[in-house]
Amino acid sequence: MSKEILIFAEVTRENYIHTVFFELANKAQELANKLENAEVNALLISKPGLAEEYKEAFENSGINKIYAIEDSRFESYCTDYFAKAAIDVIKEVKPEILLIGATHQGRDLAPRISTALHTGLTADCTELDINEKGQLAATRPTFGGQLMATILCKNMPQMATVRPKVFKPAEKDNRKPTEIIYKNVDLENIPRCVELIEFQKKLTNSINELDSAEIIVAGGRGLKNAEGFKLLKEFANKLGAAVGASRVAVEMGLASHEMQIGQTGKTVTPKLYIACGISGAIQHTIGMNKSDRIIAINTDEKAPIFEIADYGIVGDAFEILPELINKF
Repeated sequence: MSKEILIFAEVTRENYIHTVFFELANKAQELANKLENAEVNALLISKPGLAEEYKEAFENSGINKIYAIEDSRFESYCTDYFAKAAIDVIKEVKPEILLIGATHQGRDLAPRISTALHTGLTADCTELDINEKGQLAATRPTFGGQLMATILCKNMPQMATVRPKVFKPAEKDNRKPTEIIYKNVDLENIPRCVELIEFQKKLTNSINELDSAEIIVAGGRGLKNAEGFKLLKEFANKLGAAVGASRVAVEMGLASHEMQIGQTGKTVTPKLYIACGISGAIQHTIGMNKSDRIIAINTDEKAPIFEIADYGIVGDAFEILPELINKF
């Protein structure tokens, strides 16, 4: 087993390195320091040329080595091909820790790797640390989000998937010279069980681009009806903010699933998060509690949301939002 942390560098459809890689790379530097300065390396499975194209980005993220498996058959994601490539390289390299972003692709790939390697997998983590025994301590919500469980993996590599936006990328470069090591994988006898015929991108209104929003205004049960969310969207327009929602609001039909923030929705880290009519159950707050500033509006002064809010307004959103709209 080598003293290294290996991170899967997911490539998006637009041939960019997914941002979750840079978030994990920054966190991995912290973990590596607790493992007697273990190497932090990347696993890149892509079409030809991307390892060289993004070498500087890997260098700025403090990556020691890129294990690059390049083939035109990797241009679009295929579970069978990607799993074969990843498993072969991981068996050869034998990393101590393997980290994967909990994206759609990562959630498909990670369990296939863990099953083939006969190791454990802690999924959808919100925190990572190294304990006093040098083991990866991966924390995730459990019992429907009511508790946080810290899980240890008995076998190697110790595996975890982490949601995008849980960690922040480095604010400054962790620059290191990065070596590209090309690996070959035999795909000839691997059946391609799923063929991508066509991809149609789902277009959403720019107001709901939660992933990159610096300001998010989110609504919950307290907004009650469509009129409440109409007020919320009007307020968001005044601030140039994205609109989010709690799970309850989505279940009430007030917002689409793409707008859901929380354990079963998106994790966001805006500069400003304004929660309107959201009680603050852990299932929701786990998706937004790392926002830089949180403002809560709720009629219940004992609502849990006020425990994590920087500023709180006790009152009815139907009275407060029109005033804020007029103010801005």
